[in-house]
Amino acid sequence: MLATTEREQSFFMGFRSVFFNAGKIFAQGALVFLAGRLEKHTGHPAFAWSTSFALAAGVFLCLGVYHNCILPRPTVDQPKRAGISGNFFAEFLKTFEAFFQKPGIAAMLLFLLLYRLGEAQLVKIIPIFLHAPPERGGLGLTIGDISVIYGTAGVIAFMVGALLGGFVVSRQGLKFWLWPMLLAIHLPDAVFIWLACAQPESLFAIGAGVAVEQFGYGFGFTAFMLYMIYIARGEHATAHYAICTGFMALGMMLPGMWSGWLQQRLGYPHFFIWVILATVPSFLIVMRIPLDYDFGKRSAPA
Repeated sequence: MLATTEREQSFFMGFRSVFFNAGKIFAQGALVFLAGRLEKHTGHPAFAWSTSFALAAGVFLCLGVYHNCILPRPTVDQPKRAGISGNFFAEFLKTFEAFFQKPGIAAMLLFLLLYRLGEAQLVKIIPIFLHAPPERGGLGLTIGDISVIYGTAGVIAFMVGALLGGFVVSRQGLKFWLWPMLLAIHLPDAVFIWLACAQPESLFAIGAGVAVEQFGYGFGFTAFMLYMIYIARGEHATAHYAICTGFMALGMMLPGMWSGWLQQRLGYPHFFIWVILATVPSFLIVMRIPLDYDFGKRSAPA
């Protein structure tokens, strides 16, 4: 944030989402697969998992050295003098207080909490729905089918949507693309209403539906990430962005806590209808949030 312009931040936001998901695939896929294979061949679970964690630690070490050498060091990134001689806890509270004193902060926080209200409930149920047997309302896919449809095709579609989102915002700004991105992240959720009602057996049809939803998620998620940068602008940008990520996590965690309970009582078709209804608050709050017209496309330093 300190070393790039708004235009560069927008353009590379898609890459950030791509590599974030690549990291999840490596951690949740490759490392777990390696541990499973080693356990199968050696018969020693402790050795298998220790090897996988050692590999992860080695990757972190290499990336740490790489980042230390390659990351830019902007001149504005300097320690604050007041923090050296003053009380650290007092300075921390001032930084925290400054965040909540930003103009329009109430609407901004509601945006962070509500933008993915529907999606936060949906993502917890999708794998269960895909695997549940048809007699229980699911699609009856095998773990292998799910890994290909949701874990591979879905992830690729998400990455393409994220890259496209970053590219278009860097050209025309977030204000221009905010509503299209809001529609893109929410409307494709309706695909799961059709899947739950029709329960198609075609893997191509299921995969196409999941890919459409994940593409929209990746495209629309770009607006969310960039708006966090918008909120964090000014003094203490790095600390304020970290606070925004905390609210982002809270906005995913709280709705996800009741999604399973709610699905069991509504059934899959009605639950997915509820997910669509849960997107309405995000449309209402987007009409109230502050946002500069040129944010995201300016070439001047942010």
